[in-house]
Amino acid sequence: MKIRLTPVLLSVLALALASCVDKNTFTLSGEIENPKSLEKVYLLQVDSSSTTLIDSAQLSDQHKFSFKRDAPSAALYKLRVGGSFFDLMAKNGDDIKFKTNTQDTTNAYEITGSEGSEKIKDFNKISNHYAAITSKILADYNYKTKTLNLPQAPTYAVAEQEFKKNQTEFSEATLKFMNENKTSLAAFYASTSLDPVPYEKQLIDYADAIDNLFIGNTSVDVFKKHMKEAKPVSLGHPAPGFTINDVESKPIKLSDYKGKYVLIDFWASWCAPCRKENPNIVKLYAQYKDKGLNILGISLDEHK
Repeated sequence: MKIRLTPVLLSVLALALASCVDKNTFTLSGEIENPKSLEKVYLLQVDSSSTTLIDSAQLSDQHKFSFKRDAPSAALYKLRVGGSFFDLMAKNGDDIKFKTNTQDTTNAYEITGSEGSEKIKDFNKISNHYAAITSKILADYNYKTKTLNLPQAPTYAVAEQEFKKNQTEFSEATLKFMNENKTSLAAFYASTSLDPVPYEKQLIDYADAIDNLFIGNTSVDVFKKHMKEAKPVSLGHPAPGFTINDVESKPIKLSDYKGKYVLIDFWASWCAPCRKENPNIVKLYAQYKDKGLNILGISLDEHK
């Protein structure tokens, strides 16, 4: 007896096959066009402090490969193909397909089956755009100073302004990407491109926004912990209270200065830059004490 595959039966079959997907692992399979002498590809896992080689796969005669790994929560990986690295995101249940051509000098690639990986690819396009501008600025500077023999100081000043402008625009594009993709690990991937000093507040706000997301991801957990530690002393937040003894062993509280202008100066006798700055602190106090400035010097010396 022949069974005719009606549209309804095909739908049922598709659902049945989908239910067979292993939810306890993810698969990454791909094809490398023009591999030449390439025999293996490598999978590396990225965490907060390192990138670790975790697996390798032999290319088949058809130049194909496959990995099967366990990732209970979404994690970041790199696929090494020859001398090129490709960023991706994976979690259990994903069936990721990858394809690239080693003869493509732009390292273009196709990836499906992982929405996070596709978003990472989108961010890399943004990053590569601004990286290309940085390279052009550097090339122009070298050409002007080494080939045209233009004075270095003024040429450098122009290049520096162009670099800062480009870096600011890249950071703004990164923040926009993060805000539009907060629920994706791709946003965290993008956040690592930001300079944590000028963008500390934005990174703290982002950490607060994802406080209940990506639980168990080591890199994200470390990031959240650092941001929570930085938050009390970050720009725009009230300084954390403390009590410390003065030189006469009398307790001094920061709250004693509430409602006053206070400069808290942390220093130590063994700190050469601190000692160099001490006279400037004295001058500052003399200049502004009549306008209400108070200076609280906190010594980090261990011996009285």
